[in-house]
Amino acid sequence: MNKIRVELGERSYTIALGSSILKDLGKSLERFDFSKKAAIVSNPTVYELYGKKLKSSLEDAGFEIIEIILPDGEEYKNLTSVEKIYEQLLKLRFDRRSVLIALGGGVIGDITGYAASTYMRGIDFIQVPTTLLAQVDSSVGGKTGVNHALGKNMIGTFWQPRLVWVDISTLHSLSRRNFLAGIAEIVKYGIIWDSAFFDFLEKKRETLLSLNPDDIIHVIKRSCEIKADVVSRDERESGLRAILNFGHTIGHAIETATGYTTFLHGEAIAIGMHAEAILAHEAGLIGWDEVSRIQHLLKTFGLPTGIPSGIDLSALFGAMKLDKKAVAGDVKFVLPERIGRVRIQGNISDKVVQQAVMKALST
Repeated sequence: MNKIRVELGERSYTIALGSSILKDLGKSLERFDFSKKAAIVSNPTVYELYGKKLKSSLEDAGFEIIEIILPDGEEYKNLTSVEKIYEQLLKLRFDRRSVLIALGGGVIGDITGYAASTYMRGIDFIQVPTTLLAQVDSSVGGKTGVNHALGKNMIGTFWQPRLVWVDISTLHSLSRRNFLAGIAEIVKYGIIWDSAFFDFLEKKRETLLSLNPDDIIHVIKRSCEIKADVVSRDERESGLRAILNFGHTIGHAIETATGYTTFLHGEAIAIGMHAEAILAHEAGLIGWDEVSRIQHLLKTFGLPTGIPSGIDLSALFGAMKLDKKAVAGDVKFVLPERIGRVRIQGNISDKVVQQAVMKALST
């Protein structure tokens, strides 16, 4: 089993990574000072696949388990779902030493984390991510939250999990589309932080797509190491951590403008990364050969790179203005200077942004 430490003082925690380790979670929780009351929060699809195995592991460790099953999909990442969790916890008298366990992808993890951070002003939770995207990104770092009709992740908190438990065996049940959506976030780490990692992804496309366990563990581990390093330096996104949002200003706007139903999160981020690389070129920061290399890698993994031509552009630009990095109306973009290095750039004119978006339409 691989272990990566997220160093945050008294809020530090471990990311445990291995194969077929779901059955071992219960025993690993014995070292924590939890009460023996735990809730597994999941969706019907994931719970059917892994819920019984996880529940058995926890019950063997002496936990009393309830299941909270939420509808599946980004459109259900809202306060209504959080209310459902609160209702069950209150009915069953969960207290401050009880623990929530998020079993699922990024939507389940974000909702569960937000509920944990606000129930009784904060209780512990465990992340058990079952999608590639959640394993390399959303389960690590403590960002929790839900969407609003006007913007993605506009309601949320910073609340670190006590443990992240990554079992790569769950990837075998993922659809190819969901697997590739996770690859987008992995590519992001190469662009923002580690050019050698980007090179590795270019060379290992075939083995990654065939789920070679050694290569899969390597890319998940390296992605988590990068994110853990960034989060340890800047937990609350006051500076450095904003680089993790490369592709997200335009990507989130695409999700909002299309009602959260057209693209998976990773697909929208792939489009956003390509569009923001074009924007970096328009701003004179990066050569076109680097933009093409980014687009080529995304495309070879079967990811979309073009903004759909039928999108409502006014809704798209309006959603960008609501980006959480914006200060006094100035939208700040994370833009690559080269593969492996990015900068946070403000004061980009609307005209330049619009030019980049037009170039990115269905490319």
